[in-house]
Amino acid sequence: MGDGEAVSSERPLSPASRLFHSPRFNCYIIAIMGCKTSINPDVVKAGLEQTLLKHPRFSSKLVVDGNKCFGKKKWRRTAVNLEDHVIVPVVDPKTELPDRFVEDYISNLTTTPLDLSKPLWEVHLLNIKTSDAEAVGVFRIHHSLGDGASLVSLLLACTRKTSDPEALPTIPVKKRAGSTHSGRFWWFLLAIWYLIRLICNTLVDLLLFVATILFLKDSKTPIKGAAGVELNTKKFVHRTVSLDDIKLVKSAMNMTINDIVLGITQAGLSRYLNRRYSEDEKDGQPKQWKCHAPKSSRLRACILVNLRQAAGIQELADMMAKGSKTRWGNLIGYMLLPFNIALHDDPLDYVQQAKATVDRKKLSLEAICTFLSAELVLRVFGVKVAAAITHKVLSNTTMAISSLVGPQEEISFYGHPMAYLAPSVYGHPHALTIHFQSYVNKMTITVAADPNVVPDPHQLCNDLEESLKLIRDSVVKKGLIKDVV
Repeated sequence: MGDGEAVSSERPLSPASRLFHSPRFNCYIIAIMGCKTSINPDVVKAGLEQTLLKHPRFSSKLVVDGNKCFGKKKWRRTAVNLEDHVIVPVVDPKTELPDRFVEDYISNLTTTPLDLSKPLWEVHLLNIKTSDAEAVGVFRIHHSLGDGASLVSLLLACTRKTSDPEALPTIPVKKRAGSTHSGRFWWFLLAIWYLIRLICNTLVDLLLFVATILFLKDSKTPIKGAAGVELNTKKFVHRTVSLDDIKLVKSAMNMTINDIVLGITQAGLSRYLNRRYSEDEKDGQPKQWKCHAPKSSRLRACILVNLRQAAGIQELADMMAKGSKTRWGNLIGYMLLPFNIALHDDPLDYVQQAKATVDRKKLSLEAICTFLSAELVLRVFGVKVAAAITHKVLSNTTMAISSLVGPQEEISFYGHPMAYLAPSVYGHPHALTIHFQSYVNKMTITVAADPNVVPDPHQLCNDLEESLKLIRDSVVKKGLIKDVV
């Protein structure tokens, strides 16, 4: 039995949602949940019926008025048959290499699209014990339903604290630093200087962004995908590291979590690429990227910036429980972040370089301008032009990276205690995407890779984990934590 007939109103797709349905930018969100107990499908279905199905996007299907190519796309409310959306495959509990089985299962999902005749989401429940979970749940959600931050927040709004089954998770809120300048005259001069830098940096970033659309390409490196990479099968692997170690470095270096995360990524990529270059030289087989020494390579990451002010878990929970209204949709901007690929004697050089780059980007309106520009292009020139421009920008860069803040305490997904959360995305023209997700005292690093380009994603995870260890050890060795509380 499929989804039923429309039971409520229709709503047109937002410009960004139409973009994610274009042939060259058909993107999906993947959210992998490791559970500490086996998963009861009936309990999950009952929970979904009381929460997620009350969200309009998860109980609406995509319809097209008139011509398939030129008709107006709309969301139409429909009765949902959970049997079509909750998939429980029969899994042999004695399966050899269960971790690889789960990886291959998720990878296989990227080869088939979701059925457009039903709401564009599904959840797969795999009752198989892996190295870090007793069972695994996998959400696959079309990106047109919302941006990654909103969708992860919605999933977290379906969870509750394990210690208090009635309480929502607690998400850390970034505190705004107060002004330390008491003199009005000096404050005025600093404000003028800040404004000048903001305008200059924004103009430079926008010029580079336009150049990237027109001609500026990243160097051909072992992790740079070729044309059509968005259509290839993707593999998802994850590694959990200590969030306390990251916080230790953060406090010792007087930086932010994002500074450390980008420093770890830069260090891990440098180790990984150095190994790949060395292996090619040993094999004696010249590659198309061999003419680019790592130090001379242009390697940029496309960073997705959530332009929402708050995660909104309470608002989303109220919306599902009481039918209240809240803002929803794709609200993300793009920043192009240059990575310096090199082997440094001092591991702290990576985080210091990352901080300098991030501080420079903070004094820029690049993310807001790219979001507004994309909206304008969508409305004026249509989806095809906007999709072509977005595809060009991503194709001319090397990878994507993002990070999300998770709950501070252990949570349960409809009564199933969660061991980890590993979200990611596929369908965009990058061969490599790295996502960082914090949860309690852990940070889960998810690597989504095209196996034709990055055949050993587990090795990249090893390099990222080892980079954090070297950075932490360097902080301890230099005695920078002696005054850290």
